Amino acid sequence: MSGPELIEPKCSACKDGVSQPFPMTMAFQPIVDVLESRVYAYEALVRGLNNEPAGVVMAQLTEDNRYAFDQSCRVAAITLAARLGLKDTGAKLSINFMPGAVYNPAACIRLTLETARKLDFPLDLLIFEITEMEEIKDRNHVLKIAQEYRRHGFQMAIDDFGSGYSGLNLLADLTPDILKLDMDLTRNLHARPTALAIVRSTAELCRELGVTCIAEGVETVEELRALRSCGIRLMQGYLLARPAFEALPAVAYPQDLGALPGRREAAQSLSA
Repeated sequence: MSGPELIEPKCSACKDGVSQPFPMTMAFQPIVDVLESRVYAYEALVRGLNNEPAGVVMAQLTEDNRYAFDQSCRVAAITLAARLGLKDTGAKLSINFMPGAVYNPAACIRLTLETARKLDFPLDLLIFEITEMEEIKDRNHVLKIAQEYRRHGFQMAIDDFGSGYSGLNLLADLTPDILKLDMDLTRNLHARPTALAIVRSTAELCRELGVTCIAEGVETVEELRALRSCGIRLMQGYLLARPAFEALPAVAYPQDLGALPGRREAAQSLSA
């Protein structure tokens, strides 16, 4: 099918409205600055209406409803975040999206912009994470999406770096604002010298590129300490807070957080 034939019916949906393809809502999990003991952002995670996990919801995805699902997730995330007062916390809102569901960057962003403006949700608080679910077959298309999103003040993130399709080529082409390290890299990091060297080198690369580095899947104080030894201060994981269903969870900071290396350097750039 040619490009115009594919794009036209999808773009008409932007004008005519998008119906949610199946019932869903959101949970929120904090991304924490462990040096300043504050929430840097809340990631919106899709859930079923009875808190069914993302896998159950995503199992309903098809090529026919992918566009409507992606659009509905954005609306649901912004709407619920606004209702919960997220913008008053000083944190950002991080939303996963599928580049393959964006047919025309300028057209497909309209509903997101309208929703944010209607709810008085600042555009500069929005982060869009490229999900690891699909292979990036057309990097030029992703670059056009990033260009359009940055024009509106959004930040771009690569999710689950080091796993699946989120590799060095995408980093080189996109140069995102944020890079999120996959949890398989952070798991038992303190006991895996090779993984520690990889994470340390990746963090250094991020500093050189001016990219903010976030570690996912942090579950123990030992992992947190190992990440800090690599210069990483933004972290996400069960140690700090589990996702909260339709709520902004409290963060359980480790009791010995003050002993972490580099705490006195909290005023430095987030990419440090």
